[in-house]
Amino acid sequence: MKQYVIDQLREEDHQRIHEFLKKNADATVFSDVFWLNIPEDLYTDTQKEHPECPPFYFAVNLSEDRVDFELLIRSRQILRCSCIRYADSRQRDYILDYADKMLGELDIDI
Repeated sequence: MKQYVIDQLREEDHQRIHEFLKKNADATVFSDVFWLNIPEDLYTDTQKEHPECPPFYFAVNLSEDRVDFELLIRSRQILRCSCIRYADSRQRDYILDYADKMLGELDIDI
């Protein structure tokens, strides 16, 4: 799995990130896994051609000492489709920017 990993989190970092994600992302059945939608203007041509598949999202996995931003763009509607693929450069930049903004807002210096 391709992902952007931020590791060596302190316990207080973990708590602040968890609270941030609870407020700014969609919770899942797993307490430390969150989903964030990709803005529609960042959909690839293939994703735009599949009206039955959106919204598209990436997952954020929080563990005790790290947070992983998955670079696989998934559909909330369907499990297997040609539109489910790794982020293109614009989507990847969005994910990395989101991670960096989150750390900045939380004043976490890694």
